[in-house]
Amino acid sequence: MAVKIRLTRLGKKKQPTYRVVVTDSRKARDGAYIEQLGFYDPKPNPSVIDINNERALYWLTTGAQPTERAQKLLEISGAWTQFKIARGEIHTVGAEEPVKAKAAKPKVAEPKAKAEAVVLEESVAVEEAVTADGGETEVVEDTVVEKVVETADGIEESIEEVVVVEEEAAVESEDAS
Repeated sequence: MAVKIRLTRLGKKKQPTYRVVVTDSRKARDGAYIEQLGFYDPKPNPSVIDINNERALYWLTTGAQPTERAQKLLEISGAWTQFKIARGEIHTVGAEEPVKAKAAKPKVAEPKAKAEAVVLEESVAVEEAVTADGGETEVVEDTVVEKVVETADGIEESIEEVVVVEEEAAVESEDAS
């Protein structure tokens, strides 16, 4: 079914008001509609435009095609701009980075979090060992240091991998430009 966002005329002769509606394109102009999105009164100066942007955005994302006049009203209300941003045709200042860059960043944070967890676990183990055996802390501390060093080496390797991935992504984006 071809769904359109268009205007339905209301009002007396020479006093038009319109509803912004979602309807099947095969229906008559003033016929049955699926949903009413808003209201447009062109007579007062300035004209009155009241559109539910949330529902308009929903219908636009599901594929409803606005008529020229309905698109103008959606632009004035801001729903059309929201739709363009949602589709990625308009990039806003302060917007989040592309998905590719997001995927690479957790690789750096993940090993750091693991290292912090290992250090925390080992520090708890050291404290328990110190309280249980008053004088044998040197052996336990050495094992803790060894594990922390192993974890740090793993973090360095992960960071090197992420840097390589980021460099490859930069080269790919330059090639695409």
